[in-house]
Amino acid sequence: MTANREIHLASRPQGWPTADNFRLVTTEVPTPGPGQLLVRNRFMSVDPYMRGRMNDIKSYVPPFALDAPLDGGAVGEVVASEAEGFAPGDAVLHGLGWREYALVEAKGARKVDPDLAPVTAYLGVLGMTGLTAYAGLLDVAAMKPGETVFVSGAAGAVGSMVGQIAKLRGAARVIGSAGSPAKVERLRALGFDAAFDYHDGPVRDLLRAAAPAGVDVYFDNVGGEHLEAAIGAMNLHGRAAVCGMIAQYNATEPPAAPRNLALLIGKRLTLRGFLVGDHGHLREQFVQEMAGWLRDGRISYDETVVDGIENAPEAFLGLLRGENLGKMLVRV
Repeated sequence: MTANREIHLASRPQGWPTADNFRLVTTEVPTPGPGQLLVRNRFMSVDPYMRGRMNDIKSYVPPFALDAPLDGGAVGEVVASEAEGFAPGDAVLHGLGWREYALVEAKGARKVDPDLAPVTAYLGVLGMTGLTAYAGLLDVAAMKPGETVFVSGAAGAVGSMVGQIAKLRGAARVIGSAGSPAKVERLRALGFDAAFDYHDGPVRDLLRAAAPAGVDVYFDNVGGEHLEAAIGAMNLHGRAAVCGMIAQYNATEPPAAPRNLALLIGKRLTLRGFLVGDHGHLREQFVQEMAGWLRDGRISYDETVVDGIENAPEAFLGLLRGENLGKMLVRV
């Protein structure tokens, strides 16, 4: 146990990232000091927000450093511990992915129970992904029973959770957009009342056909044309929880849409961006409710797993291309 492989950011992307922006580097396995853990990562998450951290701009989270390992959610097994409360063999969740072995401060690790759920669930449905969906729909957008909900990027890790939670919490109609016929079929299997492939025509027309009575809540993962269509379809006092805008993460020109923001005035709409980190007060409630739904078989989740730390960059690029169904993970 002497070699450790990790993925470094070799250069900052201009527009769409490429494999050349990443570098596989071999280092020595570190030794934990007081208050630290050595963790052998088993699974890591790649997420759309990571694209923004590859730019050297001021944001809500610091940019990735060049010639240093990237980071992100990971679950692994404690190999060595110099911290009270952790022992070799413990399964832990932490934020130092993109490497085989991580030197983790104990205060930045949380033990998880692999007997309660597969460890990958703590990166997805029982982790940040699930809480994002839960908080965005119920706290930020304040969905009420009987309302109509539209979700963009609905076959992704967050979007697929939003639609199912909406149905479980009493939404009258849930509509999802996705990027392929197979994903549309999956949304219907998950209980969405309607779903469409956004490649089949203008999103405005596809949404109007799916929601003839309008939309009360929009959960935005895409931005651009989807956001414009949602604004046009929203009913009086409609609310949008803006989680992501993946349609423009790699753009080099300003987005053309939305062009109808004036509708916010007459319709008295609320568009609110949010970060999951601001909703930690909901974690206990979320875990309790989500665990119950999972136990009862009332909610399902999908994972797309890519094998090998060396393939982590390609997994990330595949995520941006929409190749994943549900949560995109790397088996390290």
